[in-house]
Amino acid sequence: MIPTMKSCSSRSRGRSHVEVTAMNHSFLRRAALLAAIGFCCLAGCAEEEPETVRIGVALYQQDDTFLSTIVQNLEQQAKERETADRKLNLNIADGRGSQAAQNEQIERFLKQGYDVVCVNIVDRTAAAVLIDKARASNVPLIFFNREPVEEDLMRWDKVFYVGSDAEQSGLLQGGIVRDVWKADRGLIDRNGDGLLQYVMLEGEPGHQDTLLRTENSIKALTKAWVPVEKLANDSANWQRGQAHTRMAQWLKQIGQQVEVVFANNDDMALGAIDACFEAGMSEDQLPFVVGVDATPPALEAIAEGTLKGTVRNNASAQASAMLDLACALSAGEGLNGIEGLKNGKYIRTEYAVVTPENLDEFLP
Repeated sequence: MIPTMKSCSSRSRGRSHVEVTAMNHSFLRRAALLAAIGFCCLAGCAEEEPETVRIGVALYQQDDTFLSTIVQNLEQQAKERETADRKLNLNIADGRGSQAAQNEQIERFLKQGYDVVCVNIVDRTAAAVLIDKARASNVPLIFFNREPVEEDLMRWDKVFYVGSDAEQSGLLQGGIVRDVWKADRGLIDRNGDGLLQYVMLEGEPGHQDTLLRTENSIKALTKAWVPVEKLANDSANWQRGQAHTRMAQWLKQIGQQVEVVFANNDDMALGAIDACFEAGMSEDQLPFVVGVDATPPALEAIAEGTLKGTVRNNASAQASAMLDLACALSAGEGLNGIEGLKNGKYIRTEYAVVTPENLDEFLP
């Protein structure tokens, strides 16, 4: 008789069922544990994700030397302000002198939900339209350097202006010339006729800085009883190249009668100096040239002795004020702690005279 044998496969199947069941329970417990750990990790990561403040910056003309200085300060200070909990993301847009192009750039910032938009407006008469669009999107606007009229700034409580007092810059610029005239008239009055003969290189027509700097630079002289004679004036639109052209034309028309060149900004002052050298003047023959802004090229020209003085427009302080406002607005904080904020709308930085005597104070 052949003994009955239990199937090996049967025994195997019995053991496998028990083992598989145990394994399944173990696997499920481990999977649940891993899922819980993973969920906690993901939740932790989400909590640790830093806040990102997105700031759009719309420029009228990025190749403007002073604006480039503001942008450099914004970028540097934004990095310095970043923490583990907060990142600052700047997006710079160049309007290239076109209000239509700038409108599109600002509308894009608004549609993309930026926290704040800083605007160096091309045409200040377009401010009302931009403010209304920003209000509809509930995105605060910070105008800077090119000031809209007060009526437009009052259209909404989340609109601000950061800049400086153009009247002060004109008075200080004129004061540089006045002080030299009073101390040693011969340094300016080359022909000895007792009159200060000057030309005026003006910025963009209609711009508030153009009007106020032009008027007040001369007012600083006439209030001090300095006799003046205007030989020529024209707009060079803040541009070094255009100023070079205007000055070259004047030198051909009136020769070397020009004793002082007032320029509404440093780029135009440097353009005038370029034209003088091109006309064959030596450094000793240069007129007394003064500018406004204290850009790095202007400071270099003062060190060389070709530019006699300028008025520092504080790009660093303006960038800091813009970031103060942007961070507070994006966080929904009150603005009471914002340094220098006047009437809930304005932050104006102070100008400072720069001459060869105090140049070292303004060098990097």
